[in-house]
Amino acid sequence: MDRSSLCVASFGRKREECTGRNASWAANADLGPSGRKETVLDLAKFVDKGVQVKLTGGRQVTGTLKGYDQLLNLVLDEAIEFEREQDDPLKLSTKTRQLGLIVCRGTAVMLVSPTEGTEEIKNPFQEADDAQA
Repeated sequence: MDRSSLCVASFGRKREECTGRNASWAANADLGPSGRKETVLDLAKFVDKGVQVKLTGGRQVTGTLKGYDQLLNLVLDEAIEFEREQDDPLKLSTKTRQLGLIVCRGTAVMLVSPTEGTEEIKNPFQEADDAQA
């Protein structure tokens, strides 16, 4: 399929109207090198490795990524949920809950990060807030 026919198929415009920047955008919209639609994240490098997932609503889960799809639905094995403090829901408690094999719905996923190679640092703004109070 050439660019002009792709423009017609994608936007319903005449071939003459699809010139310049619009034609190149239409030809390359969401298509990867293989010619298929691809997700923004490349999660293939995290398969069978530990990941930390933050979900909407404040939940945080770690586990081994077993699979994913283009909608960012994730399959985690040996998943562990970190529970929140009762008095301050923004802080994680030391209590955890074993979940096992779970599916995280893609619309709820906010962050996916590897557990290996990352470390937690002290909040540099916390001291400033404590000094002002």
